Amino acid sequence: MDPEDEKLVTLARSARARTGGAEGAAVRDDIGRTYVATTVSLPALSLTALQAAVAAAASSGVTKLEAAVIVTAAAEVDRSALDGLGDPVVHVVAA
Repeated sequence: MDPEDEKLVTLARSARARTGGAEGAAVRDDIGRTYVATTVSLPALSLTALQAAVAAAASSGVTKLEAAVIVTAAAEVDRSALDGLGDPVVHVVAA
């Protein structure tokens, strides 16, 4: 794994540990900025960590991602949140 992608793993794991979330995710845009999030589980809103990280990036004006990391225990990961944001490298890392 690329050293820059390993940084994303560290960020995603740290966010997950800090919040106790089911998942942690980190994404990097095409100019090197990173966005980190964990699972959101509220009565009125439910997002996977990847969806939340992509939402944070998109709300900052990002239109292209280089990489995404998801730290999860899930066997399958829905990557549809990445649609339309280029062709980022995606790493799924065991929790």
